[in-house]
Amino acid sequence: MSDRFTLDGKTALITGGTRGIGLAIAQGYLHAGANVVICSRKQENVDEALGQLTGDDAKLLGVAAHIGQAEDIERLVNTAEEKFGTVNVLVNNAGTNPYYGPIVESEDWAWDKTMDVNLKGPYMLSRLVAQRMIATGQGGSILNIASVAGLTASPMQGIYSVSKAAVIMLTKVMARELGRQKIRVNCICPGVIKTKLSEALWADPKAEKMSTSMKALGRVGETEELIGAALYFASDASSFTTGATLQVDGGMVI
Repeated sequence: MSDRFTLDGKTALITGGTRGIGLAIAQGYLHAGANVVICSRKQENVDEALGQLTGDDAKLLGVAAHIGQAEDIERLVNTAEEKFGTVNVLVNNAGTNPYYGPIVESEDWAWDKTMDVNLKGPYMLSRLVAQRMIATGQGGSILNIASVAGLTASPMQGIYSVSKAAVIMLTKVMARELGRQKIRVNCICPGVIKTKLSEALWADPKAEKMSTSMKALGRVGETEELIGAALYFASDASSFTTGATLQVDGGMVI
């Protein structure tokens, strides 16, 4: 049964793969045998992440790219294909949450920046990678990292919530459209995980107490606890799963 979870011979592209959840998934995929391409907007972040990942360096590539810009996205995919061939697994993990406060007091720049990274980027990158997957006839897997904030209205994070709810629907629409081309599209909704993005929800003792009180498991999650779900969706273990949304939230939503 373990053979169903191997990623040998597959190439995985992970956005936002230089820290947090993305970095953990990249490490998990490397250990599972995949060729792994990570990207981030800044070259220094890419270089730092490459130094942290352990495994076969020949199976690892880092590219600086802004996933909200079409030119960077095409360059990213082309660079990945030049080294490893067709991308078989895409993980849309890059995300941002630049504004914390009531949505009625927000400004347009916060909406635009959030939607460009959290929604437009996954849309454009998934479209391009899916086109390449269709051309090969081999299919593949697209995995979107959304959030429990996309399932329930998240106070003071309204724009972020809207963007992640849209990512969940993007997952369902693409899964419906691409299934006959052997492309599976699924989504993970993490709860509060110890990352820089969610630091405001766990770094302060008072904030952490509030976060843990909302979880059945009574604690904040670690990035490594997303690897199992990400490996399932990338591998043949999920060969009959598409359009799914999996909560990895410590029992937060319930």
